[in-house]
Amino acid sequence: MRFILGVIVGVLLVPVFIYFYFRFGYAPVATNAPPIPFERTLAHLGLDARIEHDSPKNAPFQPTDADFRNGAQLYRQHCAVCHGGWGTPKTATANGMYPKPPQLLGRKGVTDDPVGETYWKVSNGIRLTGMPAYKDSLSDKEMWQVSFLLAQADKLPEDVQSILKQPLVAQ
Repeated sequence: MRFILGVIVGVLLVPVFIYFYFRFGYAPVATNAPPIPFERTLAHLGLDARIEHDSPKNAPFQPTDADFRNGAQLYRQHCAVCHGGWGTPKTATANGMYPKPPQLLGRKGVTDDPVGETYWKVSNGIRLTGMPAYKDSLSDKEMWQVSFLLAQADKLPEDVQSILKQPLVAQ
């Protein structure tokens, strides 16, 4: 009987504790606060499962040089303020975000990710990270162009790199 009572109390106390933790402002909500225990693990469990299930497995076209150049222009216009340019320092916007947006150019970036995974992230965004969804702002082809650009970022032709190396405009 004590065991059952202990289970019932435990099952009730944990949700009540969590409620009061948030309700009375103990949860870290500022971008410079430390993360909640298991925050990263729990967030990635759902994200990784959703991407695995929903991301396209094949691209609808093979990119041309013009697609890479357009992808570079789109990246500079929509992505660089958070994810940085080629060899440029982080912007004030990126420095103030939590979680910190990954720098996608000039490092490992997403070149090891399947292009369909990057397309899914560009199209749908990622909740609670500051990563917006672009499916209502960019065309399907433009989202693929940015995704191809990022998938090939470690082996882009010099003319595309020169677009990405241009200084970023403060935003």
